[in-house]
Amino acid sequence: MSRVQQQSADDEVARDDDDMATVPIPARTVVTTFDAASRHERIENKPLPVRALRRVITRVFGAWLKLSTPAVTSWGWYPNVEPYVGYGTEDYSRLICRTVYAPARARSGALTRGIRGMLAVPAPHRQVRISIDGMPLETVQVGQSETYDRIDHARDRGSEYAISDMSGYLDLVAEHRLEPGVHRVSYQVERRRAVESNLFTIPSGAKVGIISDVDDTIMITQAPTLWKAAYNLLFLNPKKKASVPGMSVLFTKLADLYPDAPFFYLSTSPWNVESSIRHFIADHGFPEGPLLLRDLDPRPKTFVPTGPQHKLEFAEQLMADFPDMKFILIGDDGQKDPTTYATITRRYPGRIIAIGIRQLSPREYSPISSMVGTTSTQPMPVTDVPVFTGTTGANLMKTMLPYLKQRMA
Repeated sequence: MSRVQQQSADDEVARDDDDMATVPIPARTVVTTFDAASRHERIENKPLPVRALRRVITRVFGAWLKLSTPAVTSWGWYPNVEPYVGYGTEDYSRLICRTVYAPARARSGALTRGIRGMLAVPAPHRQVRISIDGMPLETVQVGQSETYDRIDHARDRGSEYAISDMSGYLDLVAEHRLEPGVHRVSYQVERRRAVESNLFTIPSGAKVGIISDVDDTIMITQAPTLWKAAYNLLFLNPKKKASVPGMSVLFTKLADLYPDAPFFYLSTSPWNVESSIRHFIADHGFPEGPLLLRDLDPRPKTFVPTGPQHKLEFAEQLMADFPDMKFILIGDDGQKDPTTYATITRRYPGRIIAIGIRQLSPREYSPISSMVGTTSTQPMPVTDVPVFTGTTGANLMKTMLPYLKQRMA
């Protein structure tokens, strides 16, 4: 082959590579267990007081939007993207973000006190341009709106941007091929610079995953005591949040034992405080991984989900997302993790390797329990799966790690 022919062939390959680099990645809106509500969670099956409370809260929420949106726009605020950590496999990715109003110099994902996050004003129905490692996403709209419409094929079309929902959330599945590892997702709205977040692509060969609670499992929040939990969530300096002793060491050893294992963090905290929890995980040496938090905005079909229901829904979502993966479940006995994990074990026989439950002290549970020297924590789950307990990560390591190592032998 002559030098001219070789140069021509090289140019053709380069053009093909450039075309492949810019081929849009198809994406679609996720239909989660939140959208397909269980019978227990549907609002029409709730008691009358709950339905009345729903009406009150939805009206308060609507009034908040009517008052806050004109106020922040008059201050010169405009839509910004808060990106959340995504996850997926080599074949698809789950991407989550939220559009909210923010000042011109706002920094997405910045560490702030919880109260500021809770007062975020959603910017609904905003166009968001998304790319993964520089490759743009292309979404498809079916029908005229996000929910309840019959399919109108005349309006089927591709789009170079996605549109957030009425609460500002955007939850997409992108279908494409990615190498295992950590990738970067870029989000951009009009008048803003692009912001980025991590995307954890989990290898198909990963056989074990770890699902962990956050509150009082890795981070001390005293969730069973309402006023203490509220203070820690809303007003405590995020840099002063304390880690449960020994838990980061336990998680590091689990990561060493299962090098390909992804870590998923579940919390009943709202998405509004995602940045605070994400910084905590990084600052205290826990393995990084996607956070699966709670949407506190009232749902049209259900309502604000209960904490146990939220964890159960997301755990079942992960079971469906990774059908060949087995899981280690880690939580605490201060809320209903033992009951929730027992339910998961029964519904998915053979999918759970072990359960670790961190036991709260009476003082952590409530002042009354501390005075009388008792605790009202949850009983341990009765399952065919081994359950390990301890008040610290060191206690759990003494029994859980030998079992897991023996199982691998």
